[in-house]
Amino acid sequence: MPVTLPFFRPDKSTAPGLSAESVLGALPAATLVVDEAHAIRYANGAAEQLFQSSAPMLVGEPLADIMPPHGPVLALVEQAAAADTPMAAYGVVLDTPKTGIRTMSVHVAPIGDNPGWMVISLQEQTRALKIGQQLEHRNSARSMTAMAALLAHEVKNPLSGIRGAAQLLGQSAGEEDRKLTQLICDEADRIVALVNRMEVFSDDRPLERGSVNIHAVLERVRRVAENGFASTVKFIERYDPSLPSVSGNHDQLVQVFLNLVKNAAEAVPSKGGEIILSTSFQPGVRLAVSGSSGRVQLPLVVTVQDNGPGIPEDLHPYLFDPFVTTKPKGSGLGLALVAKIISDHGGVIEFESSRTRTIFKIMLPIVTGES
Repeated sequence: MPVTLPFFRPDKSTAPGLSAESVLGALPAATLVVDEAHAIRYANGAAEQLFQSSAPMLVGEPLADIMPPHGPVLALVEQAAAADTPMAAYGVVLDTPKTGIRTMSVHVAPIGDNPGWMVISLQEQTRALKIGQQLEHRNSARSMTAMAALLAHEVKNPLSGIRGAAQLLGQSAGEEDRKLTQLICDEADRIVALVNRMEVFSDDRPLERGSVNIHAVLERVRRVAENGFASTVKFIERYDPSLPSVSGNHDQLVQVFLNLVKNAAEAVPSKGGEIILSTSFQPGVRLAVSGSSGRVQLPLVVTVQDNGPGIPEDLHPYLFDPFVTTKPKGSGLGLALVAKIISDHGGVIEFESSRTRTIFKIMLPIVTGES
């Protein structure tokens, strides 16, 4: 069981009933206490979530069993112990089977009254970075809106004239020239089809919201996928049946998850391909509302996970930008559209990717009295 921490000695200035466990347990950062042998002696609730293990399971384990061997965290602990002084590192990549790939700020400090004992604090930078990227995703969507409106006006009309002229020329041209005029018509049609796909970004009408059962949305997406592009993929559903309804647009949410599931189905191996759809309730996540001091709560979480080879790391910063794709014949508009729709819903989309899996995580507002 977790030990009683000996280094917290209440005095007359301490609030009645306050203890080290209660203080550390309330911290949002994952906090561990290790002894002189680097064995874990305490783990708070955030550490349990980070390492997906209960405190009784963590206490007594060597720190090296949950951290990458010869990794930066263990090295920082050893340096702080040797120098007997607090140390910190930022941008530390923590990559373990239980935590996945996360970017952390790590703080290590000796406990003065207990020689060799250390407090380790791990604060995830990934969440802050991803929340910050939402503005970039929204800016990308706004850029697509302006581009779509421009293309619809300035490109489609001239293309219609070009195609008509090519058809007229083809009527009096020889066999070889008719092939060229048909090529012009086909390419004009292809450009028009691309512009038509982009016109969805210029739709700035207010979102028609309603009470949407997210499980009904996911069930429809799964059925479409299983009877089409994902007929050989194994689907695993991990749903929380007690979730409230989402405040959103049913058809647009279907489009979002259909795009994500289609991408996942194309990424998984031909044999043993697996897609995990899960839902959960995660209170405490809020997003600032642009132009006001208000914050929207985003407690409903949906994840789409696949066991594909992951997304190339050099594409991570640009994944939701238009025309960015890993597919040989992809247009790069699917994820840009997903980002726009989620933004229109007031939600957040994140992703994690490694060599063995990719997870897209969508956080959405629920139906409330204010909705």
